[in-house]
Amino acid sequence: MKQGGYIFRKGNTWFLRFRDTFVEGGRLVRTQVARKIAPVEPEHMRLKRPPQSVQEIAEGYLRPVNDSKFTPESTQTLTTFVKQVYFPYAKTQKRASTTVTDRSRWHTHLKPRCGNIRLPEFRTVTGEQLIADIARKNELSRATLKQFKSFLSAIFKHAKRLGLLDGENPMRDVSIPKSARGKAVTFASSLEEIQGMLRILPEPSRTVVAVAAYAGLRRGEIQGLRWEHYNGKQLNVEQSIWEGIAADPKSESSKAPVPVISALAKSLDHFKLVQGNPADGPIFRTSTGSALRLNNLLRSQILPVLNRCETCGKSEVKHDGAGHDFLRDESRPNWRGWHSFRRGLATNLHAIGVDDLTIQRILRHCNVQVTQQSYIKTLPQQVTDAMDQLSAKVTAGESVQ
Repeated sequence: MKQGGYIFRKGNTWFLRFRDTFVEGGRLVRTQVARKIAPVEPEHMRLKRPPQSVQEIAEGYLRPVNDSKFTPESTQTLTTFVKQVYFPYAKTQKRASTTVTDRSRWHTHLKPRCGNIRLPEFRTVTGEQLIADIARKNELSRATLKQFKSFLSAIFKHAKRLGLLDGENPMRDVSIPKSARGKAVTFASSLEEIQGMLRILPEPSRTVVAVAAYAGLRRGEIQGLRWEHYNGKQLNVEQSIWEGIAADPKSESSKAPVPVISALAKSLDHFKLVQGNPADGPIFRTSTGSALRLNNLLRSQILPVLNRCETCGKSEVKHDGAGHDFLRDESRPNWRGWHSFRRGLATNLHAIGVDDLTIQRILRHCNVQVTQQSYIKTLPQQVTDAMDQLSAKVTAGESVQ
């Protein structure tokens, strides 16, 4: 029997009281509950009965309750569904890096806000308010908020595929606040920065940076490199390792050989010789023979070398007790992230006149738009040179007149 519920006001909030079904001890239990459904608008402060707009919200709220075929599965909370159903499914379908990121976002931002909501109760307005709240309380870009929306949408798509939800995906019409900040600034390492690092970094950091900068491999791809993948002329990208989990590269186009320039071949060949000339196994390995995690290398070896005190030469992590403030030696290159080397390769190739389609193939992107929009950066000197060329042409035109 369909129910209309009872709408009442408490303070500055409209509530809806109705009977709902829950799972307790493995059995379905029918009980009375009350839910907040809308704030009281200023123009409705004197009303005793809810306005038409609030009644429509209540009807929409009750629709999934009235239409649902209650089962223990369909009445579970989002926390239960995500933990017991969605994440085990995603582990078999998505890249390890994606699931790690999704788990972090779920536990940090989403679970505290919507984890106790049951699947049929989550509506478009719930998603709208949730994304707006995350945007309001966190300095996140529009691109990141879109990823939150996409993640939640994937959760409800899977619930629909399992028959736990009917109708539209509640995240479909959720908007991204215009007040969210724009796309984050990204960096491309210049040749000068790269060569500066290679002069001062010890092994294995030196060869790792050379591979990142001169082959443009992603962090997971570098961690997944094996000596069997290198023949002296090219590196074959056959796997990616993320958080210790080996998987296929990011896309089919990523499974492609990458040419090795002579400077990189020299570094790899020397590194291989120092390692005892192994025929197989990870190129960059730990003392136990497992694949090296590059962020561990970053913390233990790279940053201590790059972040040195100008006054005493000590690394920042060992500067306590030096007797003076830490003043970074700005003659040393800045660390801009692993992906800055990949952007740097695209930018440096573009600067010497390599066409964009060739750069796309070197980076193994699915389409050239990704290469052009996110990887090729305009360097300050290129801007200056372009304006100088324009000035020369303008001056030449004026002299002809």
